[in-house]
Amino acid sequence: MLSTTNFQSVKDNKFTHIDPSGNPKMVDVSDKSITKRTATAQSRVSVGEEILALLQNDEIHTKKGPVFHTSIIAGVMAAKKTSELIPFCHPIALDDCKIEIVVEGKDIVVTCSTITTAKTGVEMEALTGASVAALAIYDMCKALSHDIVIKETQLMSKTGGKKDFHRS
Repeated sequence: MLSTTNFQSVKDNKFTHIDPSGNPKMVDVSDKSITKRTATAQSRVSVGEEILALLQNDEIHTKKGPVFHTSIIAGVMAAKKTSELIPFCHPIALDDCKIEIVVEGKDIVVTCSTITTAKTGVEMEALTGASVAALAIYDMCKALSHDIVIKETQLMSKTGGKKDFHRS
């Protein structure tokens, strides 16, 4: 339960998933218009130079399959199941979900782009897809090293809804 002081702070900031009594709730989107909504999120993974060289030369094929291909599938599957993982996310149909994995310097960059035509956005689906694809890379490479770091996951852009967002 939120303290009175914390509740006032939450109320003033207008958190959408908290009711006037301070209890968690799902946001009612029944009066919203259906619009096209997009979101892109990225996760950065540091695997170390040895593993990175093996991945770039396509030399890692595990019993679970090729690392990047398997991670792409895991990310798309996760994005589709976001409402089952995040308690107050609305179940929405994804019109599209793409995972791109590239090597940028010493990092593997996982980008998840999602599209829907719905009453609510797809930011959480994009963030979940990027996160789980990064986790799959970790899972498939951990036998070689546990010094793998998922450095950050962040929303890069979103369109549709009340306002658009683009990270510079």
